[in-house]
Amino acid sequence: MFWRMILRTLVRQRSKLLMIAFTVILGVSLSTAMMNVMLGVGDKVNRELKVYGANITVRHKDAALMNDLYGLSEGLGVNDKFLLEEDVLKLKSIFWGFNILDFAPMLDGRVRVIKNHKIINDVQLVGTWTEKHAQLPTGEVLDTGLKALRSWWNSDLKGEWLSENDDDCVMLGSLFAFQNELKVGDELKLLNNGREKVVIVKGIYNDGGQADNQILCTLKTAQELLNLNNKVSLIEVSALTTPDNDLARKAAQDPKSLSPDEYETWYCTAYVSAICHQIQEVVRDGVAKPMRQVAESEGTILNKTTLLMILITILSSIGSALAISNLITASVIERSQELGLLKALGAYNWQISLLVLAEVMLTGLCGGVLGYFLGIGFAQIIGQTVFGSYIEIARMVILIVALILFLVTLVGSIPAIRYLMALKPTEVLHGK
Repeated sequence: MFWRMILRTLVRQRSKLLMIAFTVILGVSLSTAMMNVMLGVGDKVNRELKVYGANITVRHKDAALMNDLYGLSEGLGVNDKFLLEEDVLKLKSIFWGFNILDFAPMLDGRVRVIKNHKIINDVQLVGTWTEKHAQLPTGEVLDTGLKALRSWWNSDLKGEWLSENDDDCVMLGSLFAFQNELKVGDELKLLNNGREKVVIVKGIYNDGGQADNQILCTLKTAQELLNLNNKVSLIEVSALTTPDNDLARKAAQDPKSLSPDEYETWYCTAYVSAICHQIQEVVRDGVAKPMRQVAESEGTILNKTTLLMILITILSSIGSALAISNLITASVIERSQELGLLKALGAYNWQISLLVLAEVMLTGLCGGVLGYFLGIGFAQIIGQTVFGSYIEIARMVILIVALILFLVTLVGSIPAIRYLMALKPTEVLHGK
């Protein structure tokens, strides 16, 4: 009898129940899309932010000390301590090696520039890997370099990037090229302490910072001119990181202050401080420090993005609950004589409430299933449109959506249940 009454209601009240199902579909689809994006957006947001450069720098411990004390960042003129080029590829051997997306070693020093036997200027020369193709001891093939770290140069680049073997070519900063009337294709002679190198200008870049007044060359060329074989001044690293929390901030102050359990949690989480600590374990005499402004901005943006999606989910749930409440209450008022008759025949309030809840829950379940699959589609559209890749579907979203659907339907039914409790059979049966 119970299910027969529900079936009859589904047929007779199909227009209102379809509206309830439609409301549930909209709410569940939005919640499903937002939660899947929220749970899968972390790495994607970080990858999008990586186009703005490195978030970790690695220097020799003495050079890092001088930089902290006096703000000096050049390898030459600060001290005679350098990192070893052979240690650079070890960055991919750390626990969080897969989170290190790109890196580039750099060696800098002053050289004299001559064009057509005329001394132009003394300028800072920076040698680096622009495009590095290497095979790690694990067999993994690696492509990295400054080209990936300075992707914004591509928009205003004149000429071409240096390739891995362009030891006879250089790239010029836009300010240096403008001040000295240099252009792509010019031949220059670089001098340093009796060593000289003839190079061709292959490209002119616009950095927007101090790099606009520099000359960029391959790391091999810089090492030869500066007589610093196998040496690098610093390493720029771009890594995917997890936003800092209290544990990460405590570890950043002193990892030795952590308990064994805290240390294990911190070490096995991709905090920027944990990645820096692991880099120092493989780079001899190296000190890895996060570029705080970049790292904290990434965490702030990610947290705000997550908060925005949570708020959208909450607001959509509240909207669905209000809409369902109005629809259910209208349906109950329309059926007041029928429900009053049930009360007059001896039905208890909880029995009638259970009947209404069963009808609504069954309708909500059908709408929820359809809304879930529709939400997965929305999540993929967001992923493709914003991040250019698919969003991984999180299984836990099913449980969360089911709980939200149950709570929204239950809360939306409260006004109708209260109306049922106060319903007096004698009044509704007499048309009052």
